[in-house]
Amino acid sequence: MHTNTTLVEARIERFVRDRLRPALYRRTAPVDVSAWDVRGEPVPFATAAAARYEQFAVGSAWGSPWGTVWFRVSGTVPQDWTAEGTRPELVVDLGFSASGTGFLAAPGFQAAAGFQAEAIAWRPDGTIIKAIEPLNSYVPVGDAGSAVELYLEAAANPNVAGDFRFSPTVYGDKGTAGDQPIYQLRTLHLAELDVTVWELLQDIWTLSGLLLQLPESLPRRAEILSALDAMVDAVDPDDVAATAAAGRAALVDVLASPAYASAHRLSAVGHAHIDSAWLWPVRETVRKVARTFSNVLALMEDDPDFVFAASSAQQYAWLQEGYPELFERVKAQVAAGRFVPVGGMWVESDTNMPGGEAMARQFVAGKRFFIEQLGVEPLEVWLPDSFGYSAALPQIVAAAGSKYFLTQKISWNETNRMPHHTFSWEGIDGTRIFTHFPPVDTYNSELSAADLARAERQYAEKGVGRHSLVPFGWGDGGGGPTREMLAAAARTHDLEGSPRVTMTTPATFFETAEAELASPPVWSGELYLESHRGTYTAQPRTKRGNRESEHRLREAELWATAATVLRGVDYPYEALESAWKTVLLQQFHDILPGTSIAWVHREAEANYARIAGELESLIGTALASLTGEGDTELSFNAGPFAVDGVAALGSGVAEADGVATPDGVPTVRSTAGGTVLENARVRVVVDARGLVTSLYDLDARRELVPAGEAANELQLFRDTPTQWDAWDIDEHYKRGRQSVDESADVTVLADGAGVQ
Repeated sequence: MHTNTTLVEARIERFVRDRLRPALYRRTAPVDVSAWDVRGEPVPFATAAAARYEQFAVGSAWGSPWGTVWFRVSGTVPQDWTAEGTRPELVVDLGFSASGTGFLAAPGFQAAAGFQAEAIAWRPDGTIIKAIEPLNSYVPVGDAGSAVELYLEAAANPNVAGDFRFSPTVYGDKGTAGDQPIYQLRTLHLAELDVTVWELLQDIWTLSGLLLQLPESLPRRAEILSALDAMVDAVDPDDVAATAAAGRAALVDVLASPAYASAHRLSAVGHAHIDSAWLWPVRETVRKVARTFSNVLALMEDDPDFVFAASSAQQYAWLQEGYPELFERVKAQVAAGRFVPVGGMWVESDTNMPGGEAMARQFVAGKRFFIEQLGVEPLEVWLPDSFGYSAALPQIVAAAGSKYFLTQKISWNETNRMPHHTFSWEGIDGTRIFTHFPPVDTYNSELSAADLARAERQYAEKGVGRHSLVPFGWGDGGGGPTREMLAAAARTHDLEGSPRVTMTTPATFFETAEAELASPPVWSGELYLESHRGTYTAQPRTKRGNRESEHRLREAELWATAATVLRGVDYPYEALESAWKTVLLQQFHDILPGTSIAWVHREAEANYARIAGELESLIGTALASLTGEGDTELSFNAGPFAVDGVAALGSGVAEADGVATPDGVPTVRSTAGGTVLENARVRVVVDARGLVTSLYDLDARRELVPAGEAANELQLFRDTPTQWDAWDIDEHYKRGRQSVDESADVTVLADGAGVQ
C-alpha cells in the first residue's frame, strides 16, 4: 500500500506540474512597452507621467540597485477573449528569483517573497490599481476589446538577504551598490486566465497539503488520495480547459466533508508585517506600504469576507502624506471594519532599550493618529517581531487604555519553549494584560495545511481553550495576502481533517479567547527572547543617538513649558512633535537594535545630529526667555537632584564645582593597593590596571568582589555568530575570550566635592 500511495502522489504531482500549470492561462497577447529610468530618488506619479519614455523590449535588463524604472504599458484585450470562465489579466515577471504565484512558485521561493524587485500599477489619471510582487504578479484589466493603458513604477530593490544567508554585500548602501542593472524584465503581456483551472489548482493544493498532514492509517487520507487520483482521470491532458470542471467535480465530496466537532478553531487575520526599515531604507518602506495596502484594497473588492490588520501609525501617516487617494480608500475600509488598525503605537518598536517616557509616547502618538485621522482606537498591542518584551510593558499598555497583547517572536526561543499560547501577562507592578502567542509560529502564514496543522498540534491550552489566531500574508514587500490564500481560507473553513478557519478581526478573536479562558495561566515578568542578544551592542552610535535624543527632548519640553507658563512665549509644539516622531520611528525594532543595512544607520545618525541641533536651539531660546538680559552667569539644572547648589529642576548661581549627593562628599586617596574612592555607602579600590579589586558595601559590611578576582575587566570575544551576524551572541562565544589586562593609565581627574 505504501508503494501504491507513493506512485499516486507522484502521478498527481506530475499532472499538476506538466498539465495544469501550463493550462492556467489559455492565451497571451503582447503589449507595447516603453520605459523611463529615474536617475536618483523616487519621483511622484505626475513627474513620471510627464517624462520622456523610450521603447523597451521584454527580456532586456533594467534597474540599477535601489533605482526606479517606470514602464508605460499599452495594448488592447483581444476581441475573441470571450470564453465563459476566463478573465484577462496583465501578467508581469520583473525578474523574480522564481516565477509563478502561490503554491505554483518554486520550492523555497516564499522565503524571498518580499526581498526582490516590486512595482505598483498606476492608471493614467494617477490612481493606483495594485502592486506587482513575486507571488502576486498580475494586474486586472478590462474585458475583451478593452484598451489597456497603465504605468508600472518598478523598484529595483536588491535581495540583500541573499535568501537569508546574509553574506557581506555591496548592496547595503547606495554609495557602494554600483549602477549596473540587476534585473531582467522576463514577462509583460496580456493573458487569458482560465478561472476553472485556477480554482482546480487551489482545490488540489488544499487537499494535497492536508494529505501530507494526516497519518497513513486514517481513512480520510485514503479518501483524499483516491479523489485526487480520480481527478487526474477526469481531466483530459490534451484538453484541460474543457475538462477542468470535471476534475473539480471529482473533488467535491472530499472538500464538502465537514471538520470534526473537536477541531481547533483558527481566526485568520490578513496581515503583512512591514519593517519600517531593515534591508531597505525608510524611503523604500513608504513605497512598500503603498504597494501592500493597494493589494489589500484590490482583494477586498473581490472577497467580502476578507479582513486585514495593520499596525504602526507611522505607516498610515506616510500613506496619508504621499498617497492621499490611497489613504482615503483605506480610511473607507477602516470605517467599514474590514481594514483594521492595530497596535496603537507609532511603530512596532523595540521595548527594551527605549526609556519609559518614550514607550509611553509610542502609544500617545500612535493612538492620537488613529483616533484623529481614522476614527478608531486600537485596543490590541501588536508586536509580533520585536526582540523580547520589557516587564514594564503591561503597565504602559494598560495606562494607554489597551486590553490585549500579541507577539510571535517568542517562538524563536533557542532553549526554552514558551509554555502557553493564551495567557495573562503580569508586569512588574502586578498589572495583567490578556496575551496571545499564535501557535502557528509565523506571522507570514500562507494558510497551508502544514501551517494549520502546526497551530492545532502546538496549541498549549488544549482542554480549556480551542481558539488561536493565524496572521496570513507575505510581509516586507511581499504584497500581503494573496488570492490563493483567500481560496485556502474558504476551503478550510469547514474541512474534515483540518482546523476550522474563519476570517475575522483581531478584536473578535481576543474577545472569544478571553471568554473561553475564564482563568488563563499567568506569566509574570519579562517576556525574554532567548535569541538576538547581540542587538544590545550593535551599532552603538545609533543607540547613543537615541538616548541623547530622549534626554534632550525631556529638557527641551521642560524649559519650553517653563517659558510658556512664566513668560507667555509660544510653546514650540510642532518642532517638538516632529522631533519626537523621528525618535519614535528610529526606535523601530530593526533600527535601534542595530540590525539594518548601512544606509539605514547612516541616515539614523544624521537624523539624531539634526535633532540635537534643533533641540539645543529650542533649549537656548527657552532659557533666554526665562533669564532675560544681564551679565550674571546662571546655571540651569534639569535633573532630579541639586547640582552645584542649583536646585533640582531649577536655576541659580553655581556655588561649587561639584555634585552634592545624599551620601555626602566622596573622598579619593592613593594607597599601595591602588586608588580608593569612598562615600557614605561604598568603598571602591581601583588598581594600576584600572580593575576594581574591591567593592565594599559599607551598609551591609559586605565585599562584593571575590578574593583574588577583579571587576571592571575589559574582555574581548570572537564575534562569529552561527546565523544572524548583527543579531546574535551564541553560547560558543565564551570559548574565545581574551582579557585586556595590561597596565592602564589611572588618573584622578578631581577629588573631594568634584568627584561623583
